[in-house]
Amino acid sequence: MYGQMSTQRRDRGRSGPLAGVRVVAVEQFGAGPWGTVQLADLGADVIKVEDPTTGGDVGRYVPPYQQDEDSLFFEALNRGKRSVSLDLRTAAGREVLQRLVAVSDAVYSNLRGDRPAKLGLTYDALRGHNPRIVCCSLSGFGQTGPRAAEGAYDYVIQGMAGWMSLTGGPDAPPTKSGLSLVDFCGGYVAALALLAGVWRARATGEGGDCDISLLETALALTNYVGTWAATAGYRPQRLADSAHPSIVPFQNLPTADGWIVVACAKEHLWAALCDAIGEPALSTDERFSGFAAREANRETLVAHLRGVFARRTTDEWIEALSARGVPCGPVRDIAGALQDEQVAARGVVMEVEHPRLGTVRHVASPLRLDGRPPAVAPAPARGEHTREVLAELCGLDEQTIDALAGEGAFGDGRVA
Repeated sequence: MYGQMSTQRRDRGRSGPLAGVRVVAVEQFGAGPWGTVQLADLGADVIKVEDPTTGGDVGRYVPPYQQDEDSLFFEALNRGKRSVSLDLRTAAGREVLQRLVAVSDAVYSNLRGDRPAKLGLTYDALRGHNPRIVCCSLSGFGQTGPRAAEGAYDYVIQGMAGWMSLTGGPDAPPTKSGLSLVDFCGGYVAALALLAGVWRARATGEGGDCDISLLETALALTNYVGTWAATAGYRPQRLADSAHPSIVPFQNLPTADGWIVVACAKEHLWAALCDAIGEPALSTDERFSGFAAREANRETLVAHLRGVFARRTTDEWIEALSARGVPCGPVRDIAGALQDEQVAARGVVMEVEHPRLGTVRHVASPLRLDGRPPAVAPAPARGEHTREVLAELCGLDEQTIDALAGEGAFGDGRVA
């Protein structure tokens, strides 16, 4: 064991509720970096290990907004982290990893399920260097089972987990979500599991493994629909206008100049909507009185509402519905969403100065403690902090670092 971590350690220059938590992240692309950027936003010291033989994280090269080894894709997923170049295939690279493990809380990876064991990123492999280390693996299918050695991407899992069967219009082909929600949710789940492991390790002195899969995350997110299917053989049908499968009206409706989303998830909201459209008697019509009646007569009711809502603009309907407490909102594109007055009031869009990309405007973390989003730093250059981290955390001098470089720890023998 190279050293013993103090549970009261505060990292130099870091603030936030997770200051004092250190994570070594063997990660790339989307799901993995999304999980650790949540931790970095909250003050954790995330040391990103990048493979120098492959040019580092592939996210650095994702278009359209990309130049050299920087991209807005990478920036959004890696802000506030430190980068170390490390070739884990070499004995010297593994030695450096072990030194980092000795002064860290967790090792996090998003590799194929069979890779952590092969690269020595499991608790059994690392406990001798730090018995409190938490080894969190996020993979497509988990570390066991017949598909453990297979890679997976968000799109593939959305299809396998049934999400595409739920998305899109009734006559459309199976459709993915417009966002990489499996990746993002997998990152959130892995971050939560990692923190639970660290909490336990600090209480008991013993770390362990976290085995998180994208497939299981996606299936868990089917939630009540999954329970319906598993218990009663439920097979959902895709509905027009993004309608809710059982609550009516709870969907998009076209207006005179666009679209509006309305959500009448309670009886009093249905009555309020009827008042807003000037037809209070509609709420007591036996065809539409109660959830079951409205669902049974969905086609008739929605056809009527479509005609009504087409007579006025989206803003006019929002004013009328909001005045009566009916949840509603305009259907916007992303740029429009970021210009909402509520978004401005809450400081959701923040600016970070990047040494190569200039001013980058980020969507702030929704994880607010003390009522404000956390401040962040720009994403690192590849290997930017190698010497800094090894000197600061591992106590290595320049001569030792140079010797490790000569042994291939950092790939090409050079180190920032």
